[in-house]
Amino acid sequence: MALDGKILVRAKNLLAEKRREHEESLALRVEKVYAVAPRVRELDAEIRVTMSEIVGVALGADESSRVEDIRLRNLELQDQRKDEIVRAGFTSGYLDNEYMCTKCHDSGYADAKMCVCLKEIYNDVQKASLSSLLKLGNETFDSFDLSFYDDTMSFETSVSPRRSMEDIYEFCVEYARKFGSKSMNLLFIGAPGLGKTFLSACIARVVADNGFSVVYDMAGSIFAKFEDLQFQRSDDLIGVRDEIKRCMECDLLILDDLGTEMTTTFTISVLYDVINTRLITGRKTLVSTNLTSAELHKRYTEQIMSRLEGEHQVLKFYGDDIRKKKNLL
Repeated sequence: MALDGKILVRAKNLLAEKRREHEESLALRVEKVYAVAPRVRELDAEIRVTMSEIVGVALGADESSRVEDIRLRNLELQDQRKDEIVRAGFTSGYLDNEYMCTKCHDSGYADAKMCVCLKEIYNDVQKASLSSLLKLGNETFDSFDLSFYDDTMSFETSVSPRRSMEDIYEFCVEYARKFGSKSMNLLFIGAPGLGKTFLSACIARVVADNGFSVVYDMAGSIFAKFEDLQFQRSDDLIGVRDEIKRCMECDLLILDDLGTEMTTTFTISVLYDVINTRLITGRKTLVSTNLTSAELHKRYTEQIMSRLEGEHQVLKFYGDDIRKKKNLL
């Protein structure tokens, strides 16, 4: 799984903030105990001395035969400390929470690998980032309502739009659930209001929940980033370069509303570069468009179309605009 560098930085900053708040909370509790039980302060100092002595033994400064004596003395002091804390009216474990995570000691890494505590923060940040980009905020497979699709058989497809969407829905659920390095690239084709964006967002949420890096953006917005970098139009070119890197290196890129952008030789070149590079590197892409296959061929080059149709699983959405139906309710 590829980690999104920008999101990882945010996650590390959040972990550092949580660590600071935790340390401040512990320091306040310690001072509270010291104020009513001065003996605890003395015991803490003595415990630190025993720890230093153990380190000295480990470094060969003392005879190793003393280790057991020092260890027993340390345990005795800790027992006295707990007794003093309880006698002062606190619980025995009131000052025990030295670390939020005992696996990594709040560093975020254990055994040279990302700890589960940092991974959870990373996933939360990624989901929050996705939520800010998704349009509706309630895009989940459970909330997808097939009843808005017509159940009348279509002469074009020999099945009803509802039946067609049932197949697409089940495919998308399985795709999101089993997403991995061997997953297919996807191309959603269909008129506006048929659920392409909604199902794309559902896939994005599930894939992100499973720990993969996901970038969800409008095609025009992604092309604009490349233009800003190429023509030096931004005051934050480093940030723009980082955004482009995220698009190129994430596990799943969702390119929504392809065809709504102003088509130029530059955007066509960028589209080819994005699609081709991600194919070569084995990264997965979901492209969604309101254009028909014929319109796509008319607008984009054969090199692009051969990759979109030849290297992507094409899912065609049929039916009437369900957004209009919902607005009538």
